[in-house]
Amino acid sequence: MDVNASSWLVILLAVVAANLPFVNDKVFAFIPVSRKLFVVRLGELAVYYVIVGAIGMALESRIGTGFPQTWEFYWIGAFVFLVLAFPGFVVRYLRKRH
Repeated sequence: MDVNASSWLVILLAVVAANLPFVNDKVFAFIPVSRKLFVVRLGELAVYYVIVGAIGMALESRIGTGFPQTWEFYWIGAFVFLVLAFPGFVVRYLRKRH
């Protein structure tokens, strides 16, 4: 897999994983609960961020030598992940139900 395809794969995976906690009522899409709290959704979002980051690092190391990252990279990545989760948040909490 080349660099371009790997980049797009990680971006697509991040968009799907960021919105997954908001589009279903199961914890990690497998465990059914009666009512899923917002704190549980944020916890899921954090776990999905780590998973997508690990997949991105694995693809990067597969292409060549992985670049060392500092804490700023991970904070910016976390906030980008939150921005990618905004459409799911809007659908879940801000859209009016009829």
